[in-house]
Amino acid sequence: MTTSILSPKYQIVIPKEVRKIFRLKPGQCLQVSAKGTHIEVRPILGPNELIGMLKSDKPLEFERDADRDFSTSSGK
Repeated sequence: MTTSILSPKYQIVIPKEVRKIFRLKPGQCLQVSAKGTHIEVRPILGPNELIGMLKSDKPLEFERDADRDFSTSSGK
C-alpha cells in the first residue's frame, strides 16, 4: 500500500503503480464519493474503454415480448 499527501489545495497524486494498473491518463475524469469512513475514487470510462467489456463465449439470450415476436408473423 502506498500513501499520498493532501496538498494545501486539497489535491492528491495517484501513485504511478496505481495509474499503470488502471491506465489513467492526465485530464481523465474520476468519480469521487464517500463510502462510510472511506473515500472512493473510480475512473469514468469512455466509449473506447467499454468496448469488449461484455464479451462472452455464448450469445446473449433474452425473451422477446409476445407483441414483438416476428417469427410467427403471417407476412402481412
